[in-house]
Amino acid sequence: MTLHRRQFMAGAAGLAALSPSLGHAQTRWQMATPYADGNLHTRNIRTFIEDIQKASNGQLAVQLHSNGALLKMPEIKRGVQTGQVQLGEILLTAYANEDPLFDADALPQLVVNYAQAKRLSDLQRPFIEARFARQGLSLLYMVPWPPAGLYSQEPVTSLEQLRGQRFRTFSPMTNRFAQLIGAQPTLVQAAELAQAFATGVVQAQITSAATGVDTQSWDYAKVFTPLGFSMTKNAVFVSRRALQGLSEQQQQMIRAAAEAAEKRGYELSEQAARETQATLGQRGMRVLEPSARLLEDLTRVGSTMAEEWVQRAGEDGKKLLDAYRASA
Repeated sequence: MTLHRRQFMAGAAGLAALSPSLGHAQTRWQMATPYADGNLHTRNIRTFIEDIQKASNGQLAVQLHSNGALLKMPEIKRGVQTGQVQLGEILLTAYANEDPLFDADALPQLVVNYAQAKRLSDLQRPFIEARFARQGLSLLYMVPWPPAGLYSQEPVTSLEQLRGQRFRTFSPMTNRFAQLIGAQPTLVQAAELAQAFATGVVQAQITSAATGVDTQSWDYAKVFTPLGFSMTKNAVFVSRRALQGLSEQQQQMIRAAAEAAEKRGYELSEQAARETQATLGQRGMRVLEPSARLLEDLTRVGSTMAEEWVQRAGEDGKKLLDAYRASA
C-alpha cells in the first residue's frame, strides 16, 4: 500500500469516528402504544423518542404508532417479543392474566396518591424486570395514570346502585371488581369507549379523568366521582435483542432517556390529574365527592380483592405487599 493510500484511509477512518452517520447506517425502530396522541403517556413517549434521536445524532430513528393503529393493547407485548416492533407501551394490569404481579397497582384503595404510587412501583420493579427478562424484554420505565374515578349516568352513593349494570372492564382486576359488586363485566378498550356507551354496551366504568377527556366522556356519561380507586401504571419496554444490537453507548443513552421519561411522566400525570378533572366539569359533567358509604364499600371490596390477589400471586406477591405496607 502506498504512503498516499495509507494517509487517505487513516484520514477517512478519523472522519468516520468524528461523524457517526458516515460510519454506521441508521437504525430504524418501530414503537406501538394503544393511546391517543393527546394522552399524557403518548406525549411523554414523543419526548422520550426525541431525546433518543437527538442523543444518537440521528443514528437511531423511532417511528411511533399511536392509538392502537399498528397493534392493539393485547397485541403489543407479543409484537415486541416477535420483533414486529422494537418498543412498546402497555397498561400492566391489562396483562395480569399472564402474571398477577402485573396487577398489584390495580388493587382498590391500595394506592391513592403519587407518593404511594412511586413507592409501590419501586418495590414492584425488580419483579417485573425479572419476568420481562425471561420473555426477551427489557423494562425501560413506568408511569402511573391519574387516580381512577367512577363514571355513571346518575350520582352513585353506594356500590349497590351498580348491581346489574353493564360495567366496562379493561383488565382481570376490573373484571373481578365488577363481579364482586354484582355488575355485568364487559371488556371494552379505551379507543372503543364512546361507541360502547352510546350503544348501551356499557353503562358505567371506573377509569381516570385523563381517559375521560381522551374519549370525550361528557358525550356519554353525566357524573364523575373521583375515588382514588387505583393508580395503575403503563410500562414502556424494549426487545432485549434489539437493545443489545446497539452499542454500549447507545444502550446507556436509551436508559438515561428512560430515566428522564419516568420522572417527567410523574409530573405530567399529576398535572393531568388536576387539569382533566377540571375539564370534565367545564364540559358539563357533574363532579361529585364520594359519599362515606361508597368509600366504605370500596374498602370492603378492596380487602377481599387483596386477599384473593395474594393467593394468586404467591410468595412474590406476599413479599411485595408486605414490603409496601411496611414502608408506609
